[in-house]
Amino acid sequence: MGASNNACGAAILAALLLLCPASAQTAPPPQAAAGEPIPLVFVVNRKNPVETLSLADLRMMLLGERSHWPNGARVTVVMRDPNQSERDAIIRLVCRMDEREYTRTVLRAVFTAELQSAPKLLGTPTGVIRFVYNVPGAIGYVRASQVDDTIKTVRLSDATPSVAFGFTLQMR
Repeated sequence: MGASNNACGAAILAALLLLCPASAQTAPPPQAAAGEPIPLVFVVNRKNPVETLSLADLRMMLLGERSHWPNGARVTVVMRDPNQSERDAIIRLVCRMDEREYTRTVLRAVFTAELQSAPKLLGTPTGVIRFVYNVPGAIGYVRASQVDDTIKTVRLSDATPSVAFGFTLQMR
């Protein structure tokens, strides 16, 4: 039954790839005051004991290479929908890939059962925040200005001041 679920998941992800081709226009970069990049932060459920992650840790989670938190809880990755500039920036800054390469990597991992399920895709920062609030093992990203007290940010131990698509990672 697991193989049929993986095949079904791979088929769904392949259909999404057809509906959202890599050649589709990326959303325009966000407007920041005085041309400054907008900081993005990674957020987790308040019950998650993790306070700090490295970029390598984040990359492994986003690519499905790390499936559990140190406390044993399953990692559930939440990504914004394709063609959103926040997503493009995270894929570039953390995974060092473009959208097409990232999608291909995740699809391959789901198809070969290296990844139990593809990242959860949500269209709005409010959706990401609500999902992270409700799922103890979830990790997602939002603009630093969108964080509220229902979730907590994770400090990045080794982020460098890089900019992609008008965004930067905030170390917090």
